[in-house]
Amino acid sequence: MTTSTLNGTSNIALSFSDEQAMLLDSAKSFCSHKSDINAVRSLLKSDSGHNPEVWQEMVALGWTGIAIPEQYGGFDMGLGSTVPVIESMGRHMLGTPLLTSTLAAQAILRGGSEVQRDQWLPKIVAGTVGSMALLDNEDWGAKLCGVSATDGESGILLSGKKLLVADATVADFFVVSINYAGNSALAIVEASQLGANAIRANTLVDETKRAASVDFSGVTLDADALLPNSEQALRDIRLIGALLTAAEATGTSAATLDCIVGYLTSRIQFGRLIGSYQSLKHPTVEILLQMDSSRSLIYHAATLLDEGLHGAPLEGDTEIACRMAKAQATETLLFAGDRAVQFHGGMGFTYDCDAMLYIRRAQWAQHQYGDAQHHRGHLARLLLD
Repeated sequence: MTTSTLNGTSNIALSFSDEQAMLLDSAKSFCSHKSDINAVRSLLKSDSGHNPEVWQEMVALGWTGIAIPEQYGGFDMGLGSTVPVIESMGRHMLGTPLLTSTLAAQAILRGGSEVQRDQWLPKIVAGTVGSMALLDNEDWGAKLCGVSATDGESGILLSGKKLLVADATVADFFVVSINYAGNSALAIVEASQLGANAIRANTLVDETKRAASVDFSGVTLDADALLPNSEQALRDIRLIGALLTAAEATGTSAATLDCIVGYLTSRIQFGRLIGSYQSLKHPTVEILLQMDSSRSLIYHAATLLDEGLHGAPLEGDTEIACRMAKAQATETLLFAGDRAVQFHGGMGFTYDCDAMLYIRRAQWAQHQYGDAQHHRGHLARLLLD
């Protein structure tokens, strides 16, 4: 049971619904069959980082519509039901645009007009890929509005670029944070509106992921491309992104633990299994305990998300839960990845060892939507002020 406290009150809500259990079982089966370690490695050097056929199968399963209301073609199961799917994807290192499209959908759902929702949410359910373009300087603590927007004769003219835009090379549209009239805003930009060579792929430490720098200079938008409720939507997206990244990291922690246990129970040194040594057993148990804590925290946050009003701002206990989950889950994966490399000895530092994939994922996940220090700084304000 997980506890969060705000203003002297305590919320220990933690549930796992039948729908979540069903999705977890389905996602486990699907991901294990479609994304074994050989499939993961085969995609490391690919342009998109994922198998388009697998992505279409996920769309057919309805995963793109889990958290989208029925009136837009989704299943209205809530964001909490997306968590077990993302966790399973992390467990099997399955690279697809599901996480980025889910965030883009939530931005439009929470900040967009009814016309924008009618236009874009059904497309996302059908497999259209969206991405959030937020970062200007790789610092989640910075103000996210480096792309400027000015009124011109033909519309709103954008100038500037965004860094590390996830799945940018396969995105059909972007939800971009901009500075418009001195205020932060979100705008929808279609990939077809970008100039030539506007997208430049980045080289990432986690080779199962894809991101790129995107130059939005010269793009002209109509006023109806702006999301009318941008400020709260941007705040919510940063918390939802943190939670989904935490869910993915928790799944990868489980894969890392399996890698460690498999090696400790098969490698014989000086006539003994190396897993019999306490110096290796104790850290392995610590990984398990930390991973269970991470899982409790992500499902605590998922519970609070689904208990709240549909599209309500994420604040109070829900904000605390999302920040706690992100801090715990990514630090757990960092510890597990480091131990996986160290326990494998010299082989652990080689590219052929699977431990290298996990520590690279840990280094990447730590800095997505704020690292542990960033979230604990906010938690200090929320819990101690």
